[in-house]
Amino acid sequence: MRREALIHWAPVLVMVALSILLGLGEEQLRQWGRYDRVALDAGEFWRLITGHLVHLSWGHLWLNIAALVMMAVLFDGLMSASDWILASIISAASIDIGLYLLAPDIVWYVGLSGSLHGMMIVGAFGLLRSYPPLGYILLFGVGVKLIWEQLIGPIPFSESTSGGPVLVAAHLYGAAGGLITQIILKRRRA
Repeated sequence: MRREALIHWAPVLVMVALSILLGLGEEQLRQWGRYDRVALDAGEFWRLITGHLVHLSWGHLWLNIAALVMMAVLFDGLMSASDWILASIISAASIDIGLYLLAPDIVWYVGLSGSLHGMMIVGAFGLLRSYPPLGYILLFGVGVKLIWEQLIGPIPFSESTSGGPVLVAAHLYGAAGGLITQIILKRRRA
C-alpha cells in the first residue's frame, strides 16, 4: 500500500482496529467502555470515546465495520484523513452531548452507528462536489431513514441484526455532528 493511501486510510483502520480489540474483551470490556450516564457522572470520561468503539455483539461490530469500510471506499478521494478524524470526533461529541443533555432517560449506549451517520453526511456532501446525483440520493436516503427512525422507530430487522436495541437518537445526533463538520469544512475550504 502506498504511503499516501495508508495515511488516507489511517483513521478508518484505527477505528476498525480499536473496535476489534475492544470486542475481544467481550462483556467485560463492553461494560468498562460503554457510554454510561452514571459512570460519566462519577468522572469516567473515557466512556465518551470508548462508547462508540464497543458493540453489543460481534454481529453488531461486523455490521458497523462493514458500513465504515464501504463508506471509506465510496468516499475515497473525497474525504482526507483529517476530514475523517474531524467527522469522527464531532459526530461522537454530538452524540455524547445530545444523549447527556437531551435524553436523560438514556442510561447507556454502545456502537459506531451514530458516528457513521455523521461520516455519511460529510461524505455525501463530498459527493455533491464530484458527482451531484449520487450525493443528493445519499443525502435524501439518510434524511428519509432519520425521519423514519424518529417517527416510527428503528428500521425493520435492525434490532435483530445488531443483537439488541437500536438507539435512533444516536443516529440523529451523529448526523447533526456530520452537518456541523460539513459547515466547518466548507468554511475551511472557502
